[in-house]
Amino acid sequence: MNGASREALAAARESLDALTDNTTVDAAKLSDKLAAVTVLLDREVSLRRVLTDPAQSGEAKAELAQRLLSGQVDGETVDLVSGMVRSRWSRSRDLVDAAEELANIADLTAAQKAGALDDVEDELFRFGRIVSSSPELRSALTDKAATATAKGELLRSLLGGKANATTERLVVRLVTQPRGRSLEAGLESLSKLAAARRNRMVAVVTSAVPLSDQQKQRLGAVLAKLYGREMHLNLDVDPSVLGGITVQVDDEVINGSIAERLDEATRRLAG
Repeated sequence: MNGASREALAAARESLDALTDNTTVDAAKLSDKLAAVTVLLDREVSLRRVLTDPAQSGEAKAELAQRLLSGQVDGETVDLVSGMVRSRWSRSRDLVDAAEELANIADLTAAQKAGALDDVEDELFRFGRIVSSSPELRSALTDKAATATAKGELLRSLLGGKANATTERLVVRLVTQPRGRSLEAGLESLSKLAAARRNRMVAVVTSAVPLSDQQKQRLGAVLAKLYGREMHLNLDVDPSVLGGITVQVDDEVINGSIAERLDEATRRLAG
């Protein structure tokens, strides 16, 4: 998001954090309601255009949102969405993206309160690796001819009782409501949101053999010093690395593998 939308999203996230800090608010339930609002706004193009129309006053848009949502979702969700539409948005689509992001954050907040956020981060990463290694599964989950119900049932058979309930909800929502994104991009976005709950970044670490606890701690400390943020390490093992490690943080790749050094030596000899 750019400009006004970025500021509006930041304000909405602050409102969500203030709301979920209240121990009486069920963050998981709030997530479900925000997800329902996302579906509504995604489907009703004319509605979201009215709710983001800069020619209309913020109060008029908030009143419209209240009339539409009252009785459909709880008061906390109505108040949150009303506050969102009072803000200025660069594009109407950004309002939908923001509602979806808040739904995901609310679910992650519920996991954090339950002390399960680390498990959810790891499970999202592992599920992404399972999908990337299984073309058949990826095809089934992204098949446009398959119904959302069928995809949801498939995911629940795979994750039910094996993954945290938050992980299951997030993945089912992503797969059944992709909104034009690739499955990989959606999972990466969820992983980043999970890491952001602890004000940390995500580093995908690939090594030829599993790293020891000491190696993980040392690597985490080095990366935290390099990037100025605490790091959550998503660890993957790939024998083709041939020793050393490859680290990816956002779009930056730090490659220290033997395979990469051999390739570099081969390129120099050929050149």
